[in-house]
Amino acid sequence: MELAWVLGTPLFGALVLAVLGARRSAAELNVVISLATLIAAAALVLRIIGQGSMTVAHEQFFVDPFNVFLIALTALIGFTTAVFSRPYMRIEQDHGRVNAHRLRLYHSMYQLFMAAMLVALSTNNMGLLWVAMEAATLSTVLLVSLYRTRASIEAAWKYFILCGVGIALALFGTILLYFAAERLLGGEGMRALLWTHLNAVKGQLDPTVIGLAFVFLLVGYGTKVGLAPLHNWLPDAHAEGPTPVSAVLSGLLLNVAMYAVVRCKILAVGAMHSALPGRMLMAFGLFSTGLAAFLLWRQRDIKRLFGYSSIEHMGIITFAFGMGGPLANFAALLHMTVHSLTKSAIFFAAGHASQIAGTQRIDGIRGLLAVNPTVGWGLMLGSLAILGTPPFGVFTSEYMVLITAMRDHPWATPFLLVALAVAFAAIFLKVQPMVFGETDARRLPHPPALVPVFVHLLIVLMLGLYIPPALAQWYRLAASLIG
Repeated sequence: MELAWVLGTPLFGALVLAVLGARRSAAELNVVISLATLIAAAALVLRIIGQGSMTVAHEQFFVDPFNVFLIALTALIGFTTAVFSRPYMRIEQDHGRVNAHRLRLYHSMYQLFMAAMLVALSTNNMGLLWVAMEAATLSTVLLVSLYRTRASIEAAWKYFILCGVGIALALFGTILLYFAAERLLGGEGMRALLWTHLNAVKGQLDPTVIGLAFVFLLVGYGTKVGLAPLHNWLPDAHAEGPTPVSAVLSGLLLNVAMYAVVRCKILAVGAMHSALPGRMLMAFGLFSTGLAAFLLWRQRDIKRLFGYSSIEHMGIITFAFGMGGPLANFAALLHMTVHSLTKSAIFFAAGHASQIAGTQRIDGIRGLLAVNPTVGWGLMLGSLAILGTPPFGVFTSEYMVLITAMRDHPWATPFLLVALAVAFAAIFLKVQPMVFGETDARRLPHPPALVPVFVHLLIVLMLGLYIPPALAQWYRLAASLIG
């Protein structure tokens, strides 16, 4: 019942906002629907914690400690982003960048996007997972192109084409997965695509076919993760879309795509009895982290800067899942949490900074502390958090990844350390003048509401200082399922 509410609420909200989304009260309605989804997700979490096991609903959907953690995180950030987008999009409307009809499209597609991600996270059917990922792509294409400028339309087309190619490769991998399972589970029809069935017999699946399927699935879903060299869509989509869309793209969609990759990795490792799938994840992760760190130096747009930062951090998560084992998986799950919270908070602050300065160019944003201390401190603290400075939670997760790499893969440690150092220097040197630089602009008497920024950063700070035992047990259960 709880899962039905989690999935049904945003779907219903998308339909309602498709009709009422042009009204002035649509922003508040979007917040209420997102809050209802969050409450339903909290009830689902309590049920899973209470019974301590997996729940299967009508065979097509299931919930375990791994995906219920991501469902809760998705619902939370979906709600806080809806809260942030209420004043932000109204300012955009006042500046003439959007009109009432485009706001209707924004609100309805936002809820459809949330529904697609929640379906992808909770489905038991690998085919339906592919459909949900495609639905998430199509809805966000419309959101990225919301401003209808030449740059936003170009970014949306690049996003659509590159992710379309990726999702096509993922479809071929899914077909190969069905081919391998159908021969073993003959006569069960589409049940051969149910993840619980596949996981139960993964040791008997043809390793050659599963290995080939995993290559296509990794490249396909890895495109949506933003792994290099498949990352080219991500910075443009972040830079040209509305800031709330950048927040959910970086904070949520990348996690959902990573979830799909990890589920496929579990099957591949069980079928192949080999460390090759893990090594492939490590290679993609290390390459993404290093490349993104150096590309950060070339960025002149604040949202592109933090878009490349997302590529770097998804590379760290991919590398950690590739190493595998209890500690590395625990670190990856923690990093998914703190990265999502921190990066969405940064985009909230960066969006208002761009509105204040009238530009997204880094050299055009100066002296935020003097102009608007709320935005200035939000951007500075968010940047320090994402750079892994203690005592924020990003430091804790990165430290756990590093000590695991030093123990099991010492050859990779220097590459990680260099990439982290380069990224730290690039972002800090670009953010520092934006916050502390001199400016002739007058101080704004009414700073925009940035409560979600500081709520997110407070949670990240708390996770750096202390991980509650219940949450730690949750991470351990999820990490044990990944293997």
